[in-house]
Amino acid sequence: MKYRKVVVWLCVLMLVGGTAIFADAAVQKVRVIINGQSGDGGLVMDGKTYLPLREVASGLNAIVDWDNQNKKATIIKPNVHLVLFKDNAIFGKVSKGNKYTFNVFAQVDNLKTSISAVKVSIFDPYGNEKTIQSQTLDMNKDNFWYRTQDIQYSFDYTGKYAVRFFMKTSPDAEWTSVSEILISSET
Repeated sequence: MKYRKVVVWLCVLMLVGGTAIFADAAVQKVRVIINGQSGDGGLVMDGKTYLPLREVASGLNAIVDWDNQNKKATIIKPNVHLVLFKDNAIFGKVSKGNKYTFNVFAQVDNLKTSISAVKVSIFDPYGNEKTIQSQTLDMNKDNFWYRTQDIQYSFDYTGKYAVRFFMKTSPDAEWTSVSEILISSET
């Protein structure tokens, strides 16, 4: 009787182990790098690569519009060009420890969806966000210009500060970064 139980358990363990090895061989994880940013979640299955759509779109500064009723995802990549102005001069380098007054100009074109709001934020080298300006819009144009009010900002650290332009496709949607420009802070 004991011999029979041991044989049954060995068979069960071999089946479970064999299934796990087969599953690992059939599905392989893939590390995805988009514009130098590494992410996980990709899979190779039956010779095809599957990637998480939101992660890919985020890396490309694109909007994902999900239509649950039709089970359809649309990726929208508007052209958004950012320019930083200090007075009437364009700038991109600052000195650490100094406070600057500047504004952000965005030129948006090739926008293939309507948007409900825009936001411009600055992120210090440690990832802390300060919103420069946000505004609700009822926009259904394929192109527009947007300029923030002047902001006074102190560059307390050495490193790269990211100024990002965000959009929302509806009031209840999440903010999506669609463009970024860097400011270098040096000693």
